[in-house]
Amino acid sequence: MNSRSVGVEEELLLVEPETGQPRAVAGTVLAAAQQAAAPDRRDADSAALDFELTEQQLETNSEPCRTLDELHREIRRCRAAAAVAAERAGVRVAALGTSPVPVEPKVVGTSRYRRMAEVFGLTAHEQLTCGCHVHVGISCDEEGVAVLDRIGPWLSVLLALSANSPFWQGQDSSYASFRYQAWGRWPGSGPTGPFRTAQSYHETVRQMVQTGTLLDEGMVYFDARLSGQYQTIEIRVADVCLRADDTVLIAALARALVETEARAAREGKAASRTRTELLRLAAWRASRSSLDGVLLSPVTGLPERAAAVAGLLLDHCRDALADAQDADIAAELLAALLARGNGAAFQRAAYRRSGSLPEVIRRAVAVTGNGQPG
Repeated sequence: MNSRSVGVEEELLLVEPETGQPRAVAGTVLAAAQQAAAPDRRDADSAALDFELTEQQLETNSEPCRTLDELHREIRRCRAAAAVAAERAGVRVAALGTSPVPVEPKVVGTSRYRRMAEVFGLTAHEQLTCGCHVHVGISCDEEGVAVLDRIGPWLSVLLALSANSPFWQGQDSSYASFRYQAWGRWPGSGPTGPFRTAQSYHETVRQMVQTGTLLDEGMVYFDARLSGQYQTIEIRVADVCLRADDTVLIAALARALVETEARAAREGKAASRTRTELLRLAAWRASRSSLDGVLLSPVTGLPERAAAVAGLLLDHCRDALADAQDADIAAELLAALLARGNGAAFQRAAYRRSGSLPEVIRRAVAVTGNGQPG
């Protein structure tokens, strides 16, 4: 069978090489990317990079892929393009969900971002966070909504696996993913209840915008949503992963989850009945302790060991993973992540060894670029 397309957006910090201080140079980096690209790759490499909300970060965009090997190459290509352009601008890229050192974010000067800063105040001005968004192809909006209504209980597991933002403004936040906490300040963010039909989904989005609370449909920041640009489901719950391998794992599980729930819908299986309030608790739990404690089981709703809950997700998606020929690599990547820990564990271990947040960032820069231990 043909596998669903999968693509990834990663948001990266732009930091000074020595101090790790985020620098507001996104415009300079993007200009450097255009100059640095080879003539035959200029359009592709330039399209791989874009602005995000603040000048201290950059967004990378992979091409849609069909295999995990292809996706892995794409993620490395995008990170390499970002790293080369950043170095030309005198900075480095770090795949960190938040800045470990204190920072004053500078909102990008487009009219939309300026308006967001105006309307949402500190929520926008403090929002220097970096996520990983996985786009998975769907046949139509009806299929997409059927999937959205079923995947909610599993999204917190993806958050726990990806957690990579323990530090906030120079302090340990006590969370593995403080990015998720900061992101939750946006009024259109978080888990969702059942929509049942595409018409209901689009009507809900229209009503949210019509309240005047959101500027536009682009501010519907659900943990998973229908993309406004592509025929995809966009799963937005994850932190940016420190390692490219972990990004591939999150993408593999996201794609398999979409396929699993699309099949369930076609077979007439009931959608999730988990209350949105409980989905919010599960996401908070994943954000707080990640892999270091318990997660709420999507099967029972009760606390269970994080590794066991991650195993439940692998089992839940096993048929879809096997049909895409992803089962072995997903199992290997998950085992490796559970053995060494995620980005949050890496950052805290680096800080315990060095006592220096700038050193945490320098080590993260090294891992971002080449995947080797920092």
